Parts: sequence; C-alpha cells; structure tokens
Amino acid sequence: MRRVRVSSHQSPVQKLGDSQMKLTPKFRLATASALPPPTPSADFDNCSWETPLIPGLPDDAALNCLLRLPVEAHDVCRLVCRRWHHLLADKARFFTQRKAMGFRSPWLFTLAFHRCTGKIQWKVLDLDCLTWHTIPTMPCRDRACPRGFGCIAIPSDGTLLVCGGLVSDMDCPLHLVLKYDVYKNRWTVMTRMLSARSFFGGGVIDGRVYVAGGYSTDQFELNSAEVLDPVKGVWQSVASMGTNMASSDSAVIKGRLYVTEGCAWPFFSSPRGQVYDPKIDRWEAMPVGMREGWTGLSVVIDERLFVISEYERMKVKVYDAEMDSWDSVNGPPMPQRIMKPLSVSCLDSKIVVVGRGLQVAIGHIKKQSGSGTTSSYLIRWQDVDVPRAFSDLTPSSSQILHA
Repeated sequence: MRRVRVSSHQSPVQKLGDSQMKLTPKFRLATASALPPPTPSADFDNCSWETPLIPGLPDDAALNCLLRLPVEAHDVCRLVCRRWHHLLADKARFFTQRKAMGFRSPWLFTLAFHRCTGKIQWKVLDLDCLTWHTIPTMPCRDRACPRGFGCIAIPSDGTLLVCGGLVSDMDCPLHLVLKYDVYKNRWTVMTRMLSARSFFGGGVIDGRVYVAGGYSTDQFELNSAEVLDPVKGVWQSVASMGTNMASSDSAVIKGRLYVTEGCAWPFFSSPRGQVYDPKIDRWEAMPVGMREGWTGLSVVIDERLFVISEYERMKVKVYDAEMDSWDSVNGPPMPQRIMKPLSVSCLDSKIVVVGRGLQVAIGHIKKQSGSGTTSSYLIRWQDVDVPRAFSDLTPSSSQILHA
C-alpha cells in the first residue's frame, strides 16, 4: 500500500487574529481588555464604494471569488485596494461572509503545550490547504494542566468549548467554561459548570453538551453528570452515572454517550464503562467486550466506533456491536513518526491523528465490499509535515470545525 505525503513544512504559521483578551485570576473578563463588538456582515454591503471589488464583475460574483481565498494569502491580497482590505483584514467579517454564502472548509484545532515551559497554545491546521495558523490566546491560568481540560466541538454552531481543568501546582479542579467562536475569532467566558472537574468524558447530542465523571478535589472520582444548553447558557444536572470514575475517552454513537475509564498499565483490573441515554435520562453498564477492548483514543465514523490501540502497536480496530467484539482494520500501520501522546479526531471518513511535535497523519477509511475478509474496513495513511518550530509541542486535544 503506497503512502501519500503532502508537505506543509515550508509554510509559515499564519495568525487568524491577534490576542486581545485576558482574564483576571478569578476567571472574569477584564473590562479594560474587552473586545469591541464585531462589525456586522451587513456593513460590507452597506458601505458606499467608488470602485468595484473586481473590475468587470458584479460585486456578488466578485465576493464569491474573494471568499475562496486561502487565509495565508490575505496579508498580500488585502493590499490590492481599500475594499479588499476591508474584507480580508477582519477575519470575523471574512468568516461571517463565508457562512452567509454557505462556504465550509474543515479546520483542525489542536490544544498543545510546550514540553519545557508548559505554555498552553492553540494551533490550527487548514485541512484543505494544509497550512498552519494561530488564534487568539485562550484566557486561562498560565499554570493550568492542559490534559485536564475537556474540549468539545459544536459543529452546528462553529464553536469550541473548553471545560473544567486542573491547576498544575495545586490539586484544584476548575468550573471553567470557555467558548471559541470560529466566525467571530474570539474567546468568551460562559456560565461555569455545576461541579468542578478534570479528566472527564463529554460529547454533543442534539446540540446539547454533556459532561460526566472526572476528578474532583484530592483526586476524588465523581459520579455526577450535567448538560449545557448552549443557546440559554445554562447547566443542568442529569442522572448520576451510578459509579465514581474518571474518563480517558468518550464517544457519541446513535444519540448515546459512551464513557470509558480506559486501560492503564499494569492491568490490575478490568476498566469500567458507562452508557448514557438522554431520552430516558438513564445510565447503564457498557458491554463487557466493548469496555475491555477500548484500549486507546476513538472516533466515530458511520456510527461505528474506531479505536487506535495504544497497547497493540497502534493498530486501528473497529467495534462490532452485534458480536460485542473488535475487528482489526486492514492496511499499513500508522506512520512511525507519529508518537505518543496522541490526540484523535475525525472528518467524514478520515481519522486525523496528531502526535508529539504536532506531527499529523490522516487515515482514510474505506469500507470493503464482498466477504471473506476478517475486517470490512481498510485504512490508507497520508502524512502531513509540520514546521520544525512545533518540535517541542505536545498535543492534548484536537477538534474539527468548519468555517
């Protein structure tokens, strides 16, 4: 099986926006640094201009062309004229216009930290152009433990939530909830969770955000769960899990939230797992075969659970719900340069893996036709090079949004 290598090694890291927001130590927005409200997209149409966007083209056709420009070209293109500068210099205006025109491109958002300084930062990969970008600095404590956060994407809203977390120098979980809006290119502070927690499971079901379990103070495992209505910005309690557990991974399959404790070496005990059905507000035990074979980070493709097994030479396997068993996915192994720790996300039928140094590999999943094989799926890996400047960065979580 031939690997495809696409290089973005020489591409510079571009900025989607400048950092202008800070928080006080109590996690409240500082009034002196509040961002001005974004210019409504309608302002672009209402402004009176003496020259057309592109001579010889109606403005609506010209706008359709300009909104397809890759972000890395904006710095140069906005020098063409005042109208181009007006559109391209403000990323909030640009992405809002793209949304109004129905344009959608995938972006990989990776929460990373420097392995020496521990500094937290977000790196963003344009999955169409394979170029890297930055976003405004996330307003949180400098000494927060990046792995303690729960990062959840809400694709329908184009938003990313960062919940909970842990202060690195103290055993102190956080209630923190931050929201990044890709169309506004800014962070806001939302209503905090009912319970402070870190290392918990979560997912989005019907536009509502569910979080469950995790660690509280003194590494006490929680059994509580809660749900956020992003429109109202209100958290509400849901049924307790029935067992106290932290979570190494979670997934949403067919409208149900699956939360696993995960496997850890040495394997002294069988991992625990719970399944939540929001329609009846009830938890039940995860099937035995599912929880014992869930040995790594997961993605859901075509309502099937795929796992990159950390204890089986990083092979990819898929869960068979009818047999309560796991099947290996055929194909070459994941590229050796992708080293732990990993973060995993999915885009359509692709598994996007980010490893140490923000090395990226994209696994293309294809369902095999016919029978007689041990697996009904095949994977082909595509390598994506990254700038050398990322060599000291370690991924904590990755999510995909469209804009």
